[in-house]
Amino acid sequence: MNLKFTLFTFIFALVLFNCKQQNTFSDYQYTDKPQVISCEGINAPLYNEALYSFEDDILKYYQQKRANNTLAQSYSQFLREAIYNRIKLEDVVTKHTIDVFEALKTESDLWDAANTKSHLNYSGKPLTCIATSLKDENLKTTLNALITTNSMSPKLFGTPLISKYRNAMSDKYLALYIALDLYYSNLFELDLSKINLNKPEPKVDFNKVPQNP
Repeated sequence: MNLKFTLFTFIFALVLFNCKQQNTFSDYQYTDKPQVISCEGINAPLYNEALYSFEDDILKYYQQKRANNTLAQSYSQFLREAIYNRIKLEDVVTKHTIDVFEALKTESDLWDAANTKSHLNYSGKPLTCIATSLKDENLKTTLNALITTNSMSPKLFGTPLISKYRNAMSDKYLALYIALDLYYSNLFELDLSKINLNKPEPKVDFNKVPQNP
């Protein structure tokens, strides 16, 4: 283990420790939407907020490139770019999502400072719930096998996801995995204090967005 990784692990663990001292998040902006995530032992409202905020972010971002982009198409584009590190998350993330991320840092069992492939704790309660709740049996088998054999990584599991991006529209546990491992986890790599949060944020009405590409 090199010095750079050791230092990063220490800082990462320190950040999580400090964040876990308080969880005062109350700015829920998607309470009018269905509560699609329900796992025993986790803060379901917060995870629902995290999912909807993520979906709002990627939809707005890709609609800036193509006005009629759908949420399903946004998932397709996001997966391809995020898995291969071709996306600048600082151009995607919004103030509300950063606030949600700060609250997620307080979640027990969600993060693992020693995970060199991702910051997520793949054996924690949130990921265990996701892994046992996926609707697609092939994806469920693959995810659980990767976790069980300690082989799990965002890129390895992300590869089969690229061709099944539409599943995220009907399987919100899969959508939450995408949000946590390919979005929120990578926000640890950014200096959030330097992100321009004054970029235009066009309002998105999910009820008017077609659900198929």
